[in-house]
Amino acid sequence: MSDMDINNGGAFSSPQRLGYRLPAVILLIGLMTALAITAFIEFRVSGLARRSFVFYAIDSGDVIVEERMLRRAVSREHDVARYVEEALLGPVTLDFLHLFPRGTRLQSLLYRNGIVYADLSGDAAMPPLEGGAVFRNFEILRSGIKRNFPTVGEVRFFIDGRAAFAGEFHR
Repeated sequence: MSDMDINNGGAFSSPQRLGYRLPAVILLIGLMTALAITAFIEFRVSGLARRSFVFYAIDSGDVIVEERMLRRAVSREHDVARYVEEALLGPVTLDFLHLFPRGTRLQSLLYRNGIVYADLSGDAAMPPLEGGAVFRNFEILRSGIKRNFPTVGEVRFFIDGRAAFAGEFHR
């Protein structure tokens, strides 16, 4: 290569051309940093939390996990209550089964000393119209609470104020 080829875009770039690329690289790094900070603020400051919910597929009965973003509440008790209410609403996807009959409501929830006390409406005692085992559905809800809230050591369910499955979840 001649000196003319090297200086006119050959294998080596002139210091002038590098001068234009450096600000572009700095700008790109700045934009990426701003996006990372924005994402961090979105999840921490706005208070969103990723929660996982377990349901069954209608056709195969396989266990399916749905991920949802829920707004954090002011207390752990309210966060758990919001999670249970979302689980009772059922899956977003139409191909999944509800764990509890439609219309089942969370009547009250207390979180004390690592134990969740959840009182569900009387509908929870019946299997959903689409089918399913009542005890297994309570077990899935219990494991979902414990998976999403590691500080929860135990979950006790009540149906219309009466203990449900007393002692059977203790393992």
